[in-house]
Parts: sequence; structure tokens; C-alpha cells
Amino acid sequence: MNDSQYHQLVDDIFITLEEALDECETDIDYESAGGILTLIFLNGTKIILNKQAPLHQIWVATKFNGHHFNYVDGVWIDERTDAEFWSFMDQAASKQAETSLSFGKTK
Repeated sequence: MNDSQYHQLVDDIFITLEEALDECETDIDYESAGGILTLIFLNGTKIILNKQAPLHQIWVATKFNGHHFNYVDGVWIDERTDAEFWSFMDQAASKQAETSLSFGKTK
């Protein structure tokens, strides 16, 4: 994957996530700037997604720990846990929002 493809893939993920948050029944604010997307929960916790362009990764920091996602065979996979990105985000956001959430993208 070249840099342009990487940026397009990550931009698409961020846009899809922002659109899902806009439609989410749970109130989750978000801010997006400079390759960083921050989800802000009512309890004050955050999930921060960060482009890591030199490594072609997405880094995700939750209240509990950090994860590095690589693009493998058309899917973003956590290099430590092998979790698929959307499944991971459903679980992480649900845990921090203290309610069950689904962004509807789990494969």
C-alpha cells in the first residue's frame, strides 16, 4: 500500500465512524483534527484514534490500553490481540460508554 492509499483508507474509517456517532443513540461527542479523532464520552473518558502514517497503522488509545491496527487482507487488525477494528471499537466504546454500542460495521 502506498501513502495515498493509506490516507484514503484511514480517512474513510474516520468518516464512517463520525457518521455512526452522529446516528448513535448514546451521546458521544467527537473532535477531528490533524489525523486524530477523539471520542468523548459523557463520563469524561476518551478514545483517541491516531493516524500513524510512517507505519501505515491506526493507533487507538482507550481508557484501558493502546492498540495498533495494521491493514491485512482488506481488514484492519490489532497487531497484539488480532481483533478486527470494528469489533474492537464496538467493545471498547461499549465499555467506556457503560452501555451496549454497535457501529454496525463488524465483519
